[in-house]
Amino acid sequence: MKNLKKIVLSLVTIALLVLMVACGQSGNQHAATPIPTVTPEPTQAAEPVNLTVSAAASLTDAMEEIKAAYINENPNVTIDYIFASSGSLQQQIENGAEVDVFLSAAVKQMDALKNKGLLIDETRKDFLENKVVLIVPKNSTSVTGFKDLTSEAVKQIGLGEPTSVPVGQYSEEILKNLNLLDSIKSKVVYGKDVREVLTWVETSNADAGMVYETDAKISDKVKIVAHAPEGSHVPVYYPAAVIKASKNVDAATDFVNFLYSEKAKPIFEKYGFAFMVK
Repeated sequence: MKNLKKIVLSLVTIALLVLMVACGQSGNQHAATPIPTVTPEPTQAAEPVNLTVSAAASLTDAMEEIKAAYINENPNVTIDYIFASSGSLQQQIENGAEVDVFLSAAVKQMDALKNKGLLIDETRKDFLENKVVLIVPKNSTSVTGFKDLTSEAVKQIGLGEPTSVPVGQYSEEILKNLNLLDSIKSKVVYGKDVREVLTWVETSNADAGMVYETDAKISDKVKIVAHAPEGSHVPVYYPAAVIKASKNVDAATDFVNFLYSEKAKPIFEKYGFAFMVK
């Protein structure tokens, strides 16, 4: 009898052990399946782009600051500037220069490119306005207004070359409307762009000169003695556009849209331009 009890007890113990093992295996089967770790693919960097921007010389300082602001938001973009008179830049583009964006100091040059089918027309916009002023060396007292240009004390007057430099075209229009051009023509020396005229007056190589107000304001060596009278010349508007032959149309369009944006406005206004985009 005792042996029978031992046998029964052993069988019960074995059964319990088998049951415990089975439960353990069942628990393992229902354990949560670990989620495989997925390493995200790195974000692909934007393709590098180099833009060539031809801009009127009067935009030099403002555009350098614009470049820094734009590249800060678009680090894949590099920008090369060509600064010269608007007429010279127009001719370069007409002759096939690889340019992505053109910024002119007058609508005349932009219209010429439009008429030859060289622009992406929908990207064009007049976005800045400037003023024409008469300047003299900082310490000069011989000129206080346009009429003083006829004085014998004034030997040389700096103007932009009217055939290629917009400020020269505006200047001659102003002087004609003031009935002064014929009487001072013999004193006039013509500069290749507005910055050359500014330099002549800064160094007293010219007794007076006509430049944009924005150019005069960047120099501490000249002073403004007169603004062009209201109505004495057509408005000084600066248009921008993407060149149709650009190999970087998307990036170039994005850049001109930046020029038209509220982000660019305070930079241009800092240098004295009136921002026209509403």
